[in-house]
Amino acid sequence: MNQVSGFSKLNKEQKIEWIQNMTGRDLSYFEKFDAGIIADQKRLEELSENTIGNFHMPYGLAPNFLINDDIYCVPMVIEESSVVAAASKAAKFWMNFGGFKAKVVSKTKVGHVHFTYEGYAGDLEEFFEIHKQDLLDEVKSFCENMEKRGGGVRSIDLIDKCHALDNYYQLELTFDTCDAMGANFINTVLETIAAKMLLISRNKYSSIDEDKLKINMSILSNYTPNCNVHVSVSANVDQIDEKFGQGFCKDFKRAIDIAKVDISRAVTHNKGIMNGVDAVILATGNDFRSVEACAHSYASRSGRYRSLSSCSVYDGKFTFEMSLPLSVGTVGGLTSLHPMAKESLHIMGNPNSDKLMKICAAVGLAQNFGAVSSLVTTGIQKGHMKMHLLNILNQLEATSMQIEEAKKYFADKIVSFSSVRDFLKVH
Repeated sequence: MNQVSGFSKLNKEQKIEWIQNMTGRDLSYFEKFDAGIIADQKRLEELSENTIGNFHMPYGLAPNFLINDDIYCVPMVIEESSVVAAASKAAKFWMNFGGFKAKVVSKTKVGHVHFTYEGYAGDLEEFFEIHKQDLLDEVKSFCENMEKRGGGVRSIDLIDKCHALDNYYQLELTFDTCDAMGANFINTVLETIAAKMLLISRNKYSSIDEDKLKINMSILSNYTPNCNVHVSVSANVDQIDEKFGQGFCKDFKRAIDIAKVDISRAVTHNKGIMNGVDAVILATGNDFRSVEACAHSYASRSGRYRSLSSCSVYDGKFTFEMSLPLSVGTVGGLTSLHPMAKESLHIMGNPNSDKLMKICAAVGLAQNFGAVSSLVTTGIQKGHMKMHLLNILNQLEATSMQIEEAKKYFADKIVSFSSVRDFLKVH
């Protein structure tokens, strides 16, 4: 896939033709989808309950993402104006400086059997050490296919949480689920181990009293700080300032530093990052709620909610980077069932979960760079409201001729609901 210029100026048919030429795939499905001809309607309806139709969201493409020397055109599903434009603009800018460098730090996920034990802690510890392998053996056959792919259960530990809540313990298991998000796999393993634990405790030779043991719940955790990806961009300060104006790098760093110390700014700052991340998560059929919850929890890991991204300006070098926990899958679940999710993965060259983590993180950092760049230069509303102009015109039921006239008129003017409304009164 090559760099493309003027992509946003192409009409929809031209954009589809371009991506078809780049990927060699027939994307006629998109045209059918837009026309309401959804061959997979029954499958879509079976994804949830009480369905009476589909809720459509804009599906856009952000080209020119150079990530570890590979170029991607990234599908993004989001309704907010200017997000796709800002990410695309930032991607094209950073392509001139080597693009985004990303690496998966680790892919460990975690789940727990939460239980209470009202007996002597030493007896419970003895029970765990004696039967630890028995618990793992119970799920051996279930883990077989995952282990063939290089994943499976990585560890099991007994965690004493009585300092936080009376008689509260956990069995904590860590997992590698390879290219699957793995929620069903993890939860099945946990519930199977919990049942085996209860069964063993009923043996008359058990070191613990079964009447004092109660399983509360068995569930994966969406907090996955050790399923983590790091992404960065860097260039000489002079090169960046030449593009955005003298002192830009210093002002940009100051804005990031503010998000490190002020929670009011940090929440909005991180929301901007997630504008980009969530849009890719949605496009690929992954769980944006778990990704959101984990990201914001991760931002609070120091005990104080802070910016997810960091900036340094040192020795003439500007570096913008971020570490982000991301649990995503490219096989199983909606990624295999939802027709548009499958197309999204095809457009990106069918990435494995490692590559998808890197792509999501790069889009998040690009969106963050675009938003903060606007904030410290022209302000956020100039670009955002121009992108929002069409929404306002449609809301006011402007004609096709009025829309074209308004685009020309507001090319160099501030856009607001009232100013557009007044324009339409006289045109």
